Amino acid sequence: MDPREAARARARLSRAVRDFLGARGYEEVETPCLVPAPGMEPHIAAFEAPFVPEGGGAPRPLWLHTSPEYAMKRLLARGVPRPFQLARVFRNGEVSPQHNPEFTMLEFYRAGGDYRAVMEDLEALLGACATALLGGFAAPGRALSLEPPFARLTVAEAFRERAGIDLAACGGEAGRLRRAAEAAGLDPGRPGDSFDDLFFRVFLDRVEPGLGASRPVYLVDWPAPMAALARLKPGDPRWAERFELYAGGLELANGFSELTDAAEQRRRLEEERALRRRLGRPAYPVDERFLEELGRMPAAGGVAVGLDRVLMLLTGAAAIDEVLLFPAREFL
Repeated sequence: MDPREAARARARLSRAVRDFLGARGYEEVETPCLVPAPGMEPHIAAFEAPFVPEGGGAPRPLWLHTSPEYAMKRLLARGVPRPFQLARVFRNGEVSPQHNPEFTMLEFYRAGGDYRAVMEDLEALLGACATALLGGFAAPGRALSLEPPFARLTVAEAFRERAGIDLAACGGEAGRLRRAAEAAGLDPGRPGDSFDDLFFRVFLDRVEPGLGASRPVYLVDWPAPMAALARLKPGDPRWAERFELYAGGLELANGFSELTDAAEQRRRLEEERALRRRLGRPAYPVDERFLEELGRMPAAGGVAVGLDRVLMLLTGAAAIDEVLLFPAREFL
């Protein structure tokens, strides 16, 4: 794509996002890129950027944020009911046709709602963006319509339909999932693999490919251990109120009903911290300011959207490099 054309398309998309969310009562905010705790997701690596005092002294560890999530939730706790942000975020080691180590994330939160309310806002937003950029809902170069409402499919349904596995019957146990995968003719993995390892092996091989090919689909209700910041489903704590959005073969968004129990949140973060250590990854500090304010946060839903991938869909780009003016591949 011509750089000028790419820049103009990005500007139109950003304007459409701001216009839509503003009309629904969302308020745009900015939060710091440099943070004392970047997030604890086990498979995401942050860029370390220590602060070195000008007059001398020991460097203070800081990181470029991988998401503005902690700060956005602190704003919810401080009385901002519908914040949104077009944030530059940073993830170390991620370079592929769908990944760049620096990218744009749209993140928004809705107090008083849950993941269902956020899904409704998000599908309406993407429909409005398609109309603003394309004059309709048909994504160029794909047999895909972005017209709301989008489809919804539980993770358990997806595993049953696409992999022949009854995920609920596995009960979160690696041995059961290994036997179920073997019975379905799939790779059972290695004896020491965890439930998460086996889950994602099946997911990437059988479930994810082709999701949302002709119509965007929300993959909802994830196993509880795979949603460390999400609220569990009332009455069925095996599942978390989390969703991912897929369209045209791309994962576009990850959202959930927010966990507001600070003690439970601390326990989950410490579990992830321990997992990072077992995986040989840096164990980042727990964000104490975030936990201190979390208990005052209202019930809410929130979502993070990869805006560059949305732009790929709306311009027909095959790779993220086509919608970036200076992709990292130029210097890596």
